[in-house]
Amino acid sequence: MTSPSSIKGLPIWRVFQAVLAAAGVVLLATLIWMPDIGIDLFWNVLIPVAPAVLVLIPGVWRNVCPMATIGLLPRHFGFSKRKAMPQTLRHIFLIISLAALLLIVPLRHAVLNADGPATALMLAIAAITAFLLGTRYEWRSAWCSSLCPIHPVEKLYGTAPAITVPNTHCTQCEKCVSPCPDSTHKMTPMITSKSKVEKTVGRLLVGGFFGFVYGWYQVPDYFGAMTMMEWTMAFAWPLGGFVVSYLVFHALMKILPKQDHAFLVRTFAMAAVATYYWFRLPMLFGYAELPNNGTLIDLTGVLPVWFAGASQLTTTVFFAWFMLVRKRKTSWGVRPAYSEAAAAKATPS
Repeated sequence: MTSPSSIKGLPIWRVFQAVLAAAGVVLLATLIWMPDIGIDLFWNVLIPVAPAVLVLIPGVWRNVCPMATIGLLPRHFGFSKRKAMPQTLRHIFLIISLAALLLIVPLRHAVLNADGPATALMLAIAAITAFLLGTRYEWRSAWCSSLCPIHPVEKLYGTAPAITVPNTHCTQCEKCVSPCPDSTHKMTPMITSKSKVEKTVGRLLVGGFFGFVYGWYQVPDYFGAMTMMEWTMAFAWPLGGFVVSYLVFHALMKILPKQDHAFLVRTFAMAAVATYYWFRLPMLFGYAELPNNGTLIDLTGVLPVWFAGASQLTTTVFFAWFMLVRKRKTSWGVRPAYSEAAAAKATPS
């Protein structure tokens, strides 16, 4: 198999990686010194695009993600210790990753959606953590495939990628993570090792995230001092939705025959991303049902009255077709050639 280092066009990927990493630095500065603009750029432009990117082209995102670029700098420049990730530590990271996701998203209502420096601090901590982990552990094993809070959503949404792209970070496969999320066919959070911890984290994410997204949109953004009731509601709605959604998923997994489980997983993934855009797209243009929720530009006086309903129907139908009906590709990326050590222990993912 061709190594990414010999793939024609690799310098273009490096340009994209450098540009996006530089853009990330500019974004941090904007969040600190021009917070209103920074908040709009991050929470009302970049984040609304992200779920669609993870659905359509997760491999492209994995190639150019600024956090991945920062985390892999030690490996590319030869000062990573390249340690194998201990299984116990990986399990701890996976649990922290899911917990961080379930904590950070509700914090948007309470703090992050209105506080540019706080958002910048969160991103800076993530970047420093990714870099430090990259100095010790091999390739993507630590941050990109274990600790990153976005990685569980990558695996959930990226069940049916539109294209498969070269892996432009890993020059050789060292089997640093198994199964490798980047090169495993039809990757989902339910495809894991035999570890009970990995299976539990994957099942929780698949089953609960749909309800989590729905619950999050039942809470407004808060500004200024918050009451205890407001703090409670900011977390109770999304976490309560997570629990209810997971219980429904768990029951269906018990009821349905095993051959239908893969379709059920994709259905819950589709429901989560369709629910996100059901609420978020109209909200961006001024059709928020709750006060203070992120409007990018108010076009309610420009767009036709049926825009909100039409956008909801269109996005739902599209994601249902794309994730459930369309014939799917295989993996996010092409696995690079195994190193000699990895080839000796390689088994199909």
